[in-house]
Amino acid sequence: MKKDARYLCYPYMRESASTVDFEIQTDSLTTKVGQAAARVKHIPKLYESLMEIMPMVYHLNGSVRGKLAITEADLERLSAIYDDYVHIVQDQIKQFLLPQGSEAACALHVCRSDAKKSVRALHKVSLEREVPNLLFDYTHLLANVFFVMAVYANKVEGVPEIPFQSKSYPERKLKRGESK
Repeated sequence: MKKDARYLCYPYMRESASTVDFEIQTDSLTTKVGQAAARVKHIPKLYESLMEIMPMVYHLNGSVRGKLAITEADLERLSAIYDDYVHIVQDQIKQFLLPQGSEAACALHVCRSDAKKSVRALHKVSLEREVPNLLFDYTHLLANVFFVMAVYANKVEGVPEIPFQSKSYPERKLKRGESK
């Protein structure tokens, strides 16, 4: 007797491969990008960027188990989005910042954090199978894009950034566009 699909949320759930964890993590990230988009509708530039990025995260999701769906052109497009936001917020990102601010900025910081988790999950996959460097570059850049978007959201909404000075690490200046 065929199992009823309503009792199966994801067909690979019982696999032991790290691919499953990567796919679940990037599914979570895609969901959070959608949530962030709902919170930035009043900032058209951010909304349009997130609506462009959201399907790309799902393409990233399937690019390990399935066909590689992220291309060099996609990486270049994400890089252009990054450069656009960095150009606008370059004065605010010269130091480490607390992940705070407007509701929109906080939602974007959550996306940034989830993108980092996706990089880590991708690393775990790479210990088990070959992963194209393109996917690593895209996922790392994605985290940095969400960071500069968060700073942009605070700037647009008039919320000041709060610098963070670590007691654990010596102070160093961030390079243009670099995030913690």
